[in-house]
Amino acid sequence: AVVVPEEYRPVIHDAAKTCPAVPARVLAAQIAAESGWDPNAVSAAGARGIAQFMPEVWSQYGIDGNNDGKIDVLDPVDAIYSAAALNCVNKDLVSDVPGNRLENILAAYNAGYNMVIKYDGVPPFPATKAYVDKILANSKNVVM
Repeated sequence: AVVVPEEYRPVIHDAAKTCPAVPARVLAAQIAAESGWDPNAVSAAGARGIAQFMPEVWSQYGIDGNNDGKIDVLDPVDAIYSAAALNCVNKDLVSDVPGNRLENILAAYNAGYNMVIKYDGVPPFPATKAYVDKILANSKNVVM
């Protein structure tokens, strides 16, 4: 089961309301897959924070989720709201792509919307397919 840490439960619920295409349980499974709830996570590729934003993506899509006047990739509230917002941007960018809408949104978060468009759906990258499958499977067992 994916257990959402207590302090992030209201954030996940509120952020998910900003993008109904990705329900709270799926957003929670997505954040768990990205970082295991570690707000200081840094990937080998340079993705940072609880939602694993690459610097150029953060500069474009990062938002001040907690209204403290700062847009900080290492602030879990900012990052979770930004992840939900990016999911909705991706939803619109891949809206004409055939296949499962939710799978395409998640694949776009992982591989980039341009890859989802190029491959007419979830790209044939093992890491992206595993990412999408893991999130959808784990979303059925979210505790929050």
